[in-house]
Amino acid sequence: MSIVVNVEEKLYQNRYKVDHGRPHIKIKEPDLCKNDCKTQSCTFVCPASCYKAEGNGAVTLITDGCLECGSCRVICTELSNVQWEYPRGGHGVLFKFG
Repeated sequence: MSIVVNVEEKLYQNRYKVDHGRPHIKIKEPDLCKNDCKTQSCTFVCPASCYKAEGNGAVTLITDGCLECGSCRVICTELSNVQWEYPRGGHGVLFKFG
């Protein structure tokens, strides 16, 4: 017997409290992503799909829904272009199941 798990459905059960005006992740220099990054790995490694590859080659970041796993800062070793820190207390992801 196989069990099918819908990841999007599980992620939807989490909540995220946005810290308006103080994102905990930033792309340091967006032009580096567009001009110098060959793989744009963050766009497919992020489990919450916070990073998006745009048609013009740019990478956009929307931190709402971030799982705070740190994958983006680990995968961006080539350029070290991600500034990442934990959100302030009371903000960020609120996991429903612990």
